[in-house]
Amino acid sequence: MESCIKENEGKRAHDPLHHDRTEKRRQNACSVDVHCKEIIADRLVWVPGPIIVGAGPSGLAVAACLKARNVPSLVLERSNCIASLWQLKTYDRLSLHLPKQFCELPLMPFPPEFPTYPTKQQFVGYLEAYAAKFAIRPAFGRTVVSAEYEPRLGIWRVRAAVGEEEEEGGGGVAEYVGRWLIVATGENAEVAAPDIEGLRDFKGPVAHTSAYKSGGAFRRQRVLVVGCGNSGMEVCLDLCNHNASPSIDRFDQFLLLVSWFMLGDTARYGLRRPPVGPLELKSLLGKTPVLDVGTLAKIKSGEIKVQPAIRRMTGHRVEFVDGRSEDFDAIVLATGYRSNVPSWLKFFSDKDGLPRKPFPNSWKGERGLYAVGFTRRGLMGASADARRIARDIEQQWNAETKHGQSRS
Repeated sequence: MESCIKENEGKRAHDPLHHDRTEKRRQNACSVDVHCKEIIADRLVWVPGPIIVGAGPSGLAVAACLKARNVPSLVLERSNCIASLWQLKTYDRLSLHLPKQFCELPLMPFPPEFPTYPTKQQFVGYLEAYAAKFAIRPAFGRTVVSAEYEPRLGIWRVRAAVGEEEEEGGGGVAEYVGRWLIVATGENAEVAAPDIEGLRDFKGPVAHTSAYKSGGAFRRQRVLVVGCGNSGMEVCLDLCNHNASPSIDRFDQFLLLVSWFMLGDTARYGLRRPPVGPLELKSLLGKTPVLDVGTLAKIKSGEIKVQPAIRRMTGHRVEFVDGRSEDFDAIVLATGYRSNVPSWLKFFSDKDGLPRKPFPNSWKGERGLYAVGFTRRGLMGASADARRIARDIEQQWNAETKHGQSRS
């Protein structure tokens, strides 16, 4: 394989198999630091184990499960930290929206002192401890731009743009080649922006929740929150707590789950309750249930207004589909995220960015391609994917190692 790469590329692939093949393949982990030095040398890297794209919870989970089975891997991450969505693109008051027992990653439970719904800060701390425990050291500043399979060589070629701040000389493209490719960028890689007439011409600030941190920046302003899932409901409450005047727009058809001690008939406030429980809702529809954290009390008191869908925007004025219109100082888009995988890998659907194979078989593609965290079943689904993938790759890894031993 290495000679073929030399012939096709005219440059040397750094394959540890040149140095005691069997022993190297049984090591517990690959050193990412070594890989990075090789990238600087000639930008072509042979990865003996799986190439994992994404260092969020899904990527960490599958890397840990592989590590526990003595299969090395290399994690590529476009940002400069693990769990970049959680660390860089979430608001301050965020907590997990399902009980912690449904959000643990494989092989490491949450600390017992954590509350039922861990905070953003607690969850990020848990993920950092998880990466440290399993010695997961991603190659940061690697934005994957393409991934192609070469059937003649039986390998994946993954090309990644290298951030200028990641190495001396800066920029450029690195190429990684290996037998297995695991897509772990998840369902929430890119901002999903709504198509609303006049939105681009709105005269006040417009921000997605990925850039929203606290309602302090909107004090005493009239703010329209577009989207009423968990993010929209929590942002509205946060705005209220910072003396803003929020309205929430029913941009999407959503379902509301409230706690056992609340609240009567929410339909009179324009909010529909789901016919099924939260876990069944997540399983059947891929929708995270909306948990009330105090927002409904503000709606009942009139401090938060519920608006119908938007027809158009003009200047500061927003016109709704029922003919009413109001002026707003700012808009917050709580319209969620989407997958970006189809932009660099053709084996995913252009329609929804998910694997073409339906659940429950979406975790395994063909020719060494795998996907983790695309089941629309949250962290619990990602953990199940990670275990299946690690088990499947371990079988292949052991078979190839045994074959290598028999030839030596």
